[in-house]
Amino acid sequence: MKLRTIHIKGFKSIIDQQVVLGRVNCFIGGNGVGKSNILEALGVLGAAAAGRVDDEAIIRRGVRAGLPRLFKSSFAGIRIPPDIMLEARSESDATFRVSLLNSLDKPEPAWTFKTEHLSSDGKEIVSRGVRDKVQDETNLDKTAGLSALKLVNLQTDEPASVLMKTLQGYAIYTPNTPALRATVPDPQTRRPVGLAGGGLAEGFDSLKREMREEEIADVLSLIDWVSDVAATDSVGALLSPAIPRAKLVLKFTDRFMAESRNSLTAYDASEGALYVLFAAILCLSPSSPAVFAIDNLDSALNPRLVTRLVERLGEWLRSSDPNRQLLFTAHNPTVLDGLDLEDDEIRLFAVERNSAGYTTIRRITVSAELRTLNEKYPLSRLWAMGNLGAVPNV
Repeated sequence: MKLRTIHIKGFKSIIDQQVVLGRVNCFIGGNGVGKSNILEALGVLGAAAAGRVDDEAIIRRGVRAGLPRLFKSSFAGIRIPPDIMLEARSESDATFRVSLLNSLDKPEPAWTFKTEHLSSDGKEIVSRGVRDKVQDETNLDKTAGLSALKLVNLQTDEPASVLMKTLQGYAIYTPNTPALRATVPDPQTRRPVGLAGGGLAEGFDSLKREMREEEIADVLSLIDWVSDVAATDSVGALLSPAIPRAKLVLKFTDRFMAESRNSLTAYDASEGALYVLFAAILCLSPSSPAVFAIDNLDSALNPRLVTRLVERLGEWLRSSDPNRQLLFTAHNPTVLDGLDLEDDEIRLFAVERNSAGYTTIRRITVSAELRTLNEKYPLSRLWAMGNLGAVPNV
């Protein structure tokens, strides 16, 4: 069961926007237009689905922590709204919606639930509002969500239960090279990999044992200099004793080098190879979240390589779990050349700021005009030329 619609009101630069998601969802736009805010809004909703919204809960999901004034929309000429409204709806017509409050002047450690709604196929399961005294009596702690408590009474295959579990598991991954190389610890470790890319060797080792040889070969085909990748706890002379190391270390075999000196660890290997493995693990591993995001998917990748990687994403997700979904942001135009927009489950969104500074989100579909232009120019060129919008006004 896929997550279909997210609705965001009063969150950071987003005044009121809805996004209808597919399997692969790419968000493009200039710096500072609000792409990451979309990912983070879903992260806050995931914390609410787990029953508590505070710094610990949102950081665990990859959301940047901050005071309430940094989360609530604030534009010249309009009043800062007292609450933030977030909603998610699944394709099975289950809906979870919350309005969250926290004072600007005297912020509390945890946000409070002003309203909360959980329904499945039109049937209300939780409906807590401002005047709902009956519900309030059962939940004196306004910082605790009722819907999370209700899950124990729902069947695991109930659409509302599936939606809540999906939201609870959502996380934003922002890989960085030191964490991928395992030279610094990942502040948010989890399976199959940490939010910054920590535990890459362990994640790949698990994936290699779970996948068929041809599937692993498909992943490694994106790294043209590699003949094999393995995770080992014995690196011998491959890594200086001065370099921090985890229990398992990735070992790359370079197909061009002499056999006596053709092994490299993640510390010395191309960072592009590490980012490819990171994306593949998240898409293919059975322990990955049902819905997850990667901020700046194109980091450290050659333009042609990022195109080939994006081409694989949809098939990797489909083969591992037909309902798994990915949201990602990107700045490299060649990302677009890997997107098959004729497939309705592959979706491209232009994120921009309007004349008032509000974030707007517009899906780019294959119109007759775009198809004609695409026959002459690739999507990357059309974006760079301004035909798709989502370019900075500089």
